Amino acid sequence: MDNTVQISTRGRYGLRAMFELARGFGRAPVQMSTVAERQGLSRKYLHALLTALKAASLVRSVRGSGGGFVLARPPAEIKLSEVLRALEGPLSLVDCVADKRACDRSNHCPARRVWQELAGAVENVLDNVTLQDLVAPEKRKCSQPRQKKTNSRAAATGRRSKRSGVVSRTRRPKAGKR
Repeated sequence: MDNTVQISTRGRYGLRAMFELARGFGRAPVQMSTVAERQGLSRKYLHALLTALKAASLVRSVRGSGGGFVLARPPAEIKLSEVLRALEGPLSLVDCVADKRACDRSNHCPARRVWQELAGAVENVLDNVTLQDLVAPEKRKCSQPRQKKTNSRAAATGRRSKRSGVVSRTRRPKAGKR
């Protein structure tokens, strides 16, 4: 038996479809067959996912020649939590977190608070990641490598030491004055 907490294939595949639409944002609509091919998804299943995403106002369909699907908003404005909620429903690990009536012990359960905190942490992560972060991961704050500090005035001269690579502020003597 598998003991992992998982997002269903509906959520994972839907997120992959949204990734493809985000990659093509600002260009021509992306055809469903293109998304299916690039992500290795069944067209029939993808159609069901895109229908749910359209009902949640996350995507729009464009009819006619050259039609397909586009994001309803820019990728930077669509959070992963929105996508997963549209496809999965409430994102909770235990039924009683989303609905106290799901368990008779909810009011007295010593672990319910832990489940609520865990669900909150998952929501927080998904609320802070957008489709743009998936398309351009190098721009994501937590994945950026720390850069060495440089003296901006020294950097403006553009000269570096051959040995250390450090930018130098020394100036070359003017022509004729050596």
